[in-house]
Amino acid sequence: MMDHKYIYASLTRISDLAEKGFEVRALPKDKWQTGDYVVCEILNEGGESLKIELPNGRMRGVIAGEHIVGALGERYATLEATGSWRNVTDDLKMTVLTGAGLFGKLTSKSMFIPKMIKIIYKGHAVRDGKKLTMGDFVETIPKVQFNTPVILFVGTSMSAGKTTSARIVTNIFKQAGYKVVGAKLTGAGRYKDILAFKDVGADKILDFVDVGLPSSICSTDIYKEKFEQMLSRIAKENADVAIIEIGASPLEPYNGDIAINALREHIKCTILSASDPYAVYGLMKAFELVPDIVTGVASNTLAGARMVKELCGVRALNLIDSTTTKALKEILTEKTGMSLKTK
Repeated sequence: MMDHKYIYASLTRISDLAEKGFEVRALPKDKWQTGDYVVCEILNEGGESLKIELPNGRMRGVIAGEHIVGALGERYATLEATGSWRNVTDDLKMTVLTGAGLFGKLTSKSMFIPKMIKIIYKGHAVRDGKKLTMGDFVETIPKVQFNTPVILFVGTSMSAGKTTSARIVTNIFKQAGYKVVGAKLTGAGRYKDILAFKDVGADKILDFVDVGLPSSICSTDIYKEKFEQMLSRIAKENADVAIIEIGASPLEPYNGDIAINALREHIKCTILSASDPYAVYGLMKAFELVPDIVTGVASNTLAGARMVKELCGVRALNLIDSTTTKALKEILTEKTGMSLKTK
């Protein structure tokens, strides 16, 4: 029986909070940690932009006085907002930093994004006197050797077109009859990003929320441990190919550099979504990473594509334009050795 006393944000999708219930108990700040499940009350009046992502990925409007269950976490998005639960002061006020229910004190926000949901901490979700965390609902699995061929999607920033490009490539492999896992290994948890893979037929989808992280901003040691768990879960599927997205940009503090370096020997093809040609150049220099294809905003016009070619010596293809599909398939076939004829 689903409990309707609270709005459950999508970061609760790995838990049984809605089914089994819990008590709410206020804990002192020194007992708070990343990934703790907490209950907060919404302070601002409703508005068109104020929406929460539910555990099924659907968006729901909110109004003042409603209570949301989400998780404490951190966000450091170049184009939208930054914040952390660590900055919460004695007034216990916070902001919903992502639609998935990532809670923390807002530290900066772009003037171009709409207002965000303001909340106040009411307490932690508690059972049998113990606070509940995302990690409590994750089963640690034995390490599985990872040998799945990877198509890697990276971006020069958030909102550069990674998920759209990854969806197009997932579809191509599925149409050709291959078993595909779609995964997002870094970023700030939104379910819609990996649901996009499922929509085009991915056999399995996975992200860092599945291993208990609200965002991939955490210590290197913790991330490495969680990363290994994500790779083991992908390996267990015995897929023909893994479509892997590194959320945000690898230069942001989401541990994207660790993910890329750990995957290097398995990467068959790298597709870079870029906001502009100079950003392509910067990322290539910073990571010694030469993409096989540049796509995204930088490839939208002939001028952009030519500049990418001249500045970086890399081919730009606007993957959304179906006339580029033939060239895309040729590159993917050459890089992976897999036939991509539609079955």
